[in-house]
Amino acid sequence: MNKIKILFNLGESQTAPGPVSGPRHDLPPPAAAPAAARSICPQVDTVMADYRTEAPQILRDFLSYHETIKAHSKRTVDEYFLDLRNFFRYLKQTRDPSLCDRSLDEIDITDVDLAFVASVTLTDIYGYMTYLSRDRVQHQNSRNSGYGLNAASRARKIATIRSFYNYLTNKMHLLRENPVKDMDSPKLKKTLPKYLTLDESIQLLDSVDGKNQERDYCILTLFLNCGLRISELVGLNLSDIQEDALRVLGKGNKVRIIYLNDACQDAIAKYLAVRRPITGRDANALFLSSQNERISRSTVHAMVKKRLGQAGIDPAEYSSHKLRHTAPISSIFSCPHRRISCLENNSR
Repeated sequence: MNKIKILFNLGESQTAPGPVSGPRHDLPPPAAAPAAARSICPQVDTVMADYRTEAPQILRDFLSYHETIKAHSKRTVDEYFLDLRNFFRYLKQTRDPSLCDRSLDEIDITDVDLAFVASVTLTDIYGYMTYLSRDRVQHQNSRNSGYGLNAASRARKIATIRSFYNYLTNKMHLLRENPVKDMDSPKLKKTLPKYLTLDESIQLLDSVDGKNQERDYCILTLFLNCGLRISELVGLNLSDIQEDALRVLGKGNKVRIIYLNDACQDAIAKYLAVRRPITGRDANALFLSSQNERISRSTVHAMVKKRLGQAGIDPAEYSSHKLRHTAPISSIFSCPHRRISCLENNSR
């Protein structure tokens, strides 16, 4: 019980379908695919782009639909664009021998039109999945990255392609048949989520010191107790703190209220006591970077890895996302009298 008290009372422990009639996307059709398959260069696109200026019209319509009608976040829509851009770059490279020696991020897709999209077959998509499984760079910003995406990453990309063709087939009625409708997603291994033990959680919190001590301590405490996603944490504002509760804007712009235990309230209070008041667009941001701006995802990722290493915990085994898996376990100890409600609020 002393260990539980240390963790959750921080104040005491912390010193090919054909098109049909409809709107047209009239650009020249692509060259016919060669009979023999060729190996695909493994380069990837690494630059975040704005689909409003870089996507062909048929993709812009789909992405705008998700952003404005489905109310998906900008980040989600940007990921859709990157997935589809890479897919069509791959297809253009396989169909045009002159593009074989070029990296994927050098291939322009602004000429992709309805005829091109309609010419895609299930065989094309299986070929793309093989490319993702064998040749796709795993870590785009690493010089020593391996190749081949895992099943979960491939499943997400297939989901994007399936959503795109569902939109064209069922919403816009531009295609008679969906080439992806009968395609199975990659089989995912069912594993238990990785989380810190109680001892490891205490070890991590006890090791926090030095520059930005109060901020980092507060962030780690919220991860361990509230199960926040990193996008939810960096998006927190001062106005989201409501006494013993926290207003969180989650995926799909859905708002939920998380009740804060004493450990979280104490950590927030200590951080706010040293937080610098700033002006400008990020004046309301809860967590600030050293440049007096809203803290970024990359900064949080780097901080978590750094603090894990300082605590003697292998940073290769854990990430900010994995820390949130600790929250349901933490809730059992931090508020046993509200065990069910805590688990429900923190594990969604």
